[in-house]
Amino acid sequence: MFDMARKTKADAELTRQQLLDAAEVLFLARGVSRTSLQDIATAAGTTRGAVYWHFRDKADLFNAMMERVVLPLEQALEMVTTTPDQMRASPVERLLDTFQAALHATVNDPQMRRVFTIATHKVEYVAELQAVADRRLQAMEGVVGCIEKAFEQTLAASGKRLPMPTLVAAMGLHMLIDGLFNHWLLAPESFDLEAVGRETLRNYVRGLGLT
Repeated sequence: MFDMARKTKADAELTRQQLLDAAEVLFLARGVSRTSLQDIATAAGTTRGAVYWHFRDKADLFNAMMERVVLPLEQALEMVTTTPDQMRASPVERLLDTFQAALHATVNDPQMRRVFTIATHKVEYVAELQAVADRRLQAMEGVVGCIEKAFEQTLAASGKRLPMPTLVAAMGLHMLIDGLFNHWLLAPESFDLEAVGRETLRNYVRGLGLT
């Protein structure tokens, strides 16, 4: 009985992952609005009913697809300001290292690159995808919050002050990162994302006196 239940659970998780894999491929090729749940079910070799067993609607499926690659980044950013104070690197240095790792993964990890491309260039925030817009806004606010906290902790340790509110400075860094991703995903051959990203982000925080 136990083995059967475990097998059933494993089969259900496999089906869920196959649906998410199929969604990635179709969303990238057709765009999110022009891809139906039936299209995804067919591509995954299952039924529309199986889609609704795992996901409430297209927005729920889309957010689950995003979380497979975004959650590790969000967790890494959260650790920037919650790791022990005795670590040698400042919160800002750890923040930059985390963003550099995200740039590297975007260039070298096909799944992350695919999902980020969908999120930036293949989705329309129409009514059926309001939950997707809400989730993206929440993620953006979370990233800005992590940046702001890292800035505040580094300032408190150094005794320095910024020439602007920390929230404004944090939003500026986030916009730089967002712009780098958006531009590179449109034209990957136009510049070296890792090298340009490293110099751009470090020069920004250097200009704030935070390194």
